[in-house]
Amino acid sequence: MTSTASSTDTRQDQATEDPRPSWQHRLRRFGYTAPPRSDVRSRLVPPYTRPSARFWAVLGVREEVANRLVRWSAWGGPLLVTLVAGLMRFHNLGSPKAVIFDETYYAKDAWAIVHRGYEVNWAKNANELILRNDGNVPIPTDAAYVVHPPVGKYVIGLGELMFGFNPFGWRFMTALLGTLSVLTLCRIGRRIFRSTFLGCLAGGLMAVDGLHFVMSRTALLDQVLMFFVLAAFGCLVIDRDKARRRLAEALPPDGDGVVRPNSLVAETTRLGWRPYRLLAGLCLGLALGTKWNALYFMVFFGIMTVLWDYAARKVAGARQPLIATLQRDLGLAFLSTVPVMIVTYLVSWTGWILSPDDGSGGYYRDWAATEGKGGWFSWLPDWLRSLWHYEHAVYEFHVGLSSPHTYQSNPWSWIVLGRPVSYFYESPSPGNDGCPADTADKCAREVLAIGTPLLWWAAAVAVLYVLWRWFFRRDWRAGAIACGIAAGYLPWFLYQERTIFFFYAVVFLPFLCLAVTMLIGAVLGPPGAPERRRVAGAAAAGVLVLLIAWNFIYFWPLYTGQPIPIDNWRSRMWMDTWV
Repeated sequence: MTSTASSTDTRQDQATEDPRPSWQHRLRRFGYTAPPRSDVRSRLVPPYTRPSARFWAVLGVREEVANRLVRWSAWGGPLLVTLVAGLMRFHNLGSPKAVIFDETYYAKDAWAIVHRGYEVNWAKNANELILRNDGNVPIPTDAAYVVHPPVGKYVIGLGELMFGFNPFGWRFMTALLGTLSVLTLCRIGRRIFRSTFLGCLAGGLMAVDGLHFVMSRTALLDQVLMFFVLAAFGCLVIDRDKARRRLAEALPPDGDGVVRPNSLVAETTRLGWRPYRLLAGLCLGLALGTKWNALYFMVFFGIMTVLWDYAARKVAGARQPLIATLQRDLGLAFLSTVPVMIVTYLVSWTGWILSPDDGSGGYYRDWAATEGKGGWFSWLPDWLRSLWHYEHAVYEFHVGLSSPHTYQSNPWSWIVLGRPVSYFYESPSPGNDGCPADTADKCAREVLAIGTPLLWWAAAVAVLYVLWRWFFRRDWRAGAIACGIAAGYLPWFLYQERTIFFFYAVVFLPFLCLAVTMLIGAVLGPPGAPERRRVAGAAAAGVLVLLIAWNFIYFWPLYTGQPIPIDNWRSRMWMDTWV
């Protein structure tokens, strides 16, 4: 330890005198390398990477222009990627002009809920009437029993209010949220990797993923859920940066101007008002109000953000970081997220709560006044007791759901695209419905919810790399990515006997894209690597990205429902289970 180090911090000396090999030494055989010692402030708030001066010199760009381009690229790059993603998602959005897959539930539920405040039972021929009359159909009044909360349907209904009760109208908001999720992921990736290029790469990978693309063009709840989960994660990442910056600013520099660990400051500093945690709680509440599996993200993200505080205080020099975190961070973290999430969820039921309780309102709205009279909880408001009964009935439905379905799949097969879901299929004859007249056989027109195969198969490898880097390199970025994947993926293994589908995986797709981006970043090599290493890494990474983009283009007809000759369709069925 140098003479300028804090006199109260003797841990490095103790470690030097300890003859026993540390756990870091034991893990070196598996690839572990201890991070280099540096100024604590730069460890708490790492700087963003910038292109080297040589790069700009090769391009002939002056320094002041280069600095301006770097500043603009922080938003310019993500916005450009988002523009491309949006053009693809909104192009011919109303096609197929049909009610595809579960749009038969959510499009009609959304139209009812924005007009009546609750879902209703529609006639069996309602889909045909809606398409034939461009949505000009009467809304029934008989309440329907549904098993998902209302937020996602309110979101879909907003698009219907703006553009009508038609395919374009009920797909508009999912397309918009799908496009905005690309922008969100670009910015999250930039903040995590401290690189605008890698951030844009993460968003670009999701922009050319087939599952994300199809879900952006279909009025289902899972895309809405994914957006709110990703937004919550982004809020927590911003909160992490701001909290660490506040802690870094509280650490005093020594006589040489170097910021050293300080146990007193690290253990006693309060991180103050943290509005982004409140926003995260709001987003998680909206996610829970869309589908209940958002609750797992609340648990995983809650643990993750507290561990981030623990790590920050440890880096800052806390001798007892766990105690300091429990005393100063845990309670506020809970209050900033869980109550906000619960209140948001309850508010999302306002339309149902305000509906009449005389039997003409929402389903089970009158339960407390009829079947639920009396009992231990009669002191609670009738609407709350009725809502609790409704939620209990929904829970029993979900845990008991085992009806077989043609396209159901086991979560073990998701990561390798074992069983995608066909949302729409027609077999037009030559000369009809876009099928070329010179086609020898019939055509196939399908909307297939399947990820871009090369991206997902690369993600299967990237997940292993992320786990290795988290465990052996103690890389917080890998841990955050693994946390998002685990929260969205692992819970489904508890319900392998239930009727579940591959498209549920869209909720953790952004984290798979971050994992692939992290792997590509490793392939590119560190900034200080030899030129030959960097050139080889750039070539390998470029080939992988181009192959993924080509793969998306190749499957484009299956994502958009374009009619193609049946032989061309068969050539894209790479696995028997895709049919």
